[in-house]
Amino acid sequence: MNTSPPTQARPAHPSFREAFLYWLTLGFISFGGPAGQIAIMHQELVEKRRWISEHRFLHALNYCMLLPGPEAQQLAIYIGWLLHRTWGGIVAGVLFVLPSLFILAALTYVYLAFGDLTFVQGVFNGIKPAVVAIVVFAAWRIGSRALKNNVLWALAAASFVAIFVFGVPFPYIVLVAGILGYIGGRVMPDKFRVGGGHGASDKDYGPALIDDDTPPMAHTRFRWSYLVTLLIAALALWVGAMAMLEDPVLRDMGEFFTKAALLTFGGAYAVLPYVYQGGVETYGWLTGTQMIDGLALGETTPGPLIMVVSFVGFVGAWTKEIF
Repeated sequence: MNTSPPTQARPAHPSFREAFLYWLTLGFISFGGPAGQIAIMHQELVEKRRWISEHRFLHALNYCMLLPGPEAQQLAIYIGWLLHRTWGGIVAGVLFVLPSLFILAALTYVYLAFGDLTFVQGVFNGIKPAVVAIVVFAAWRIGSRALKNNVLWALAAASFVAIFVFGVPFPYIVLVAGILGYIGGRVMPDKFRVGGGHGASDKDYGPALIDDDTPPMAHTRFRWSYLVTLLIAALALWVGAMAMLEDPVLRDMGEFFTKAALLTFGGAYAVLPYVYQGGVETYGWLTGTQMIDGLALGETTPGPLIMVVSFVGFVGAWTKEIF
């Protein structure tokens, strides 16, 4: 008697509407930071719907972790692009952060308009210690995984002293650390070797729509013309958006957040000192206490933690009486 499980059929290609509804739902339930968001996508896209295979999912994640910006959102953009080309990627990326943007905007308004009420102050005073504990734990968890020897610990300590004691701008610290890492990787490769943080699973979830053996789709093949077109379009959109910012404060925000977007290697926790340095100390858009309150809101809303920059922008615009 044959007791082997029945062969699963490859799932049908989802319609654009089906994918749209999934990315919209994901935007409302993507709590837990990048680890939680990636786990949610893995469970739904790899295990249940089988839109993409385990190997392809992890392969894409490894590349996303090398780029600046939230890797979970980039992974969603990539999968959305695989499924429905450019508009699929745009929808996946926008819906990943859009719900959190509206929720955070509403909470920020309550915070700014009614922050002097005893009840509101009590809520934030209760959340602050928990947020500090979360940030400290996240820093320790990331550090314990990434810093495997005394050389890396010394480099981390030197970076901390540079930014905390001497006030060295965050981009310079990242640049110098990258140069030292490049040199160290050649001189002492055993000290600068790091392992991947996401291992492959032995489980077989059945054939996937985008599987290990499926041929690459036509729109995924590399073309120089397509890359140049994307770069020109992105640059044109950025220049156009910057040109629309007539207020000096908004222009400063546009330039600052553009730099922050290019420096978010290592996740939101790695770039928070830069956002604090610029928003609080350099431009004075908000106070240190308000920055902690923004972290509290960011931790309690869906979407990537880096969305706290929208809180910084809202508070800065409110403080400078732009709206």
